Amino acid sequence: MDQIYYYLPALETIRDFIELGGNVLFIIGFLTLFMWILIVERLVYLRSGHKRLAATALHIWESRDDHKSWNAHQIRSRLISQVASRVERNIPLIQTCVALCPLLGLLGTVTGMVEVFEVMAISGSGNPRSMASGVSKATIPTMAGMVAALSGVAMATYLQRKASRERELLADNLFIGNK
Repeated sequence: MDQIYYYLPALETIRDFIELGGNVLFIIGFLTLFMWILIVERLVYLRSGHKRLAATALHIWESRDDHKSWNAHQIRSRLISQVASRVERNIPLIQTCVALCPLLGLLGTVTGMVEVFEVMAISGSGNPRSMASGVSKATIPTMAGMVAALSGVAMATYLQRKASRERELLADNLFIGNK
C-alpha cells in the first residue's frame, strides 16, 4: 500500500502537465504509445521471428536442385520478397505516426492560441496573466509533439535500415550456385 503513495507525486505532475497543455496531449500521448508498441513489436520480431523465417527461406532454396533456370530466379525473388515484406511490416505505419506527432502538436498550438484570443476578447489585451494559460496550451503540445516525433524518427530510421540490410543479406545468402 505504501508503494502507491510513492507514485502519487509523479501522477500529480503528469496531471498538471496535461492540464497545462490541453486535451491534445491525450491524443499525442495515445499516438506515441501506439507508435512505440509498433516499434517494440518490430524489434521483437527482428530478434526472434525473422531469423526463423530467413532460415526457412534459405532451407527451401538450398533444397532445390535447380538454381539457374528462369523458374529458379522467380522462386528466389519470391522468397526474398516474402521475407522482406514481413520485415518491413508496420514500418510505414510507424513513419506515419512520426509524421502525425508534430501535426498534432500544431493542432494544440492552434487551440491554445484560440484560447488566448478568447481571453483577449473578454478581458482586453492588457492582462498578461489571463493570457498565460492559453500561451502554455499553445507551446506545450508543440513541444510534446516534437519530442514524440524525435523519439520515433530515430527508431523508424533504425528499423528501415535494418529491414534493408536484412533483405540484402538474404539476397546474398540465396546465391545462384552451380546446381
